[in-house]
Amino acid sequence: MESRFILFAWLLGSLLLPLSATAQQPAAPEPAAGDEAIHNELRAMREVLTKAVLDGDVNAQLDRVHDNVVVTWQNNQVVRGKQGLKTFLGELDKGGERVFQGYKVPPTADELTILYGGDTAIAFGKSTPHYKLHGMEFDLDNRWTATLVKDGDAWKLAAYHVSGNILDNPVLSLAKRSLYWTGGIGALVGLALGAFVAWLLKRRCARGA
Repeated sequence: MESRFILFAWLLGSLLLPLSATAQQPAAPEPAAGDEAIHNELRAMREVLTKAVLDGDVNAQLDRVHDNVVVTWQNNQVVRGKQGLKTFLGELDKGGERVFQGYKVPPTADELTILYGGDTAIAFGKSTPHYKLHGMEFDLDNRWTATLVKDGDAWKLAAYHVSGNILDNPVLSLAKRSLYWTGGIGALVGLALGAFVAWLLKRRCARGA
C-alpha cells in the first residue's frame, strides 16, 4: 500500500490537468484565427479539473475523462477506462491520510495546446505539487502529456502520461539517506563486535599464560 501512496505522490500533481497556455507565457504562439474559442474551452476544463483535484472530488475528475481513457504512471502501471481509474484513485484513500497538499508550482503548459481538426488536442507541461506522507513533506517535479478529444459538446481526456526524474527526486533522496544511515550503523556495529571479539581473545590468551 505504501508503494501506491508514493506512486500517488508522483501522479496527483498533474493528473487530469491539460492546459492551454496563458498570457503569462510570452514564448507560446498566439492562437490561430478561429481557434480562440477552443482554447477558452480547454482553459475552462483546466479550471474544473484543478478544482476537482484540489477538492479530492473523484467523480468530478471522472466526468472529464473519456470512457476509454488510458493513463500510464511512472512505474509503467497502466490504467484503462473510467472504472479502472476510479478503482485506482479509490485505493489511494484507504490509508486515511490526505497525501496531496496543494501546489508549489501549479500545472503549467509549455506552450499553446496543439489542435488537430478541432476535435483533438495535445497538451504538455510541468507542475510541482506538495505532498505529506507518513510524517514526511516534500515537493515533486512532474512532466505530463495529455491527449484530449471532443466528445459531444465536451472535451474529455483520452490519454495521459506522467513522469518524474528517476535520478533526482525526494523519494530517491530519502532512500539514499536511509541507506547511508543503515550502512553507517552496520559499520559501527561491526566495529563494536570486532572489538569485543578481540577483547575476548586477548583475555583468553592472558588466562592461558
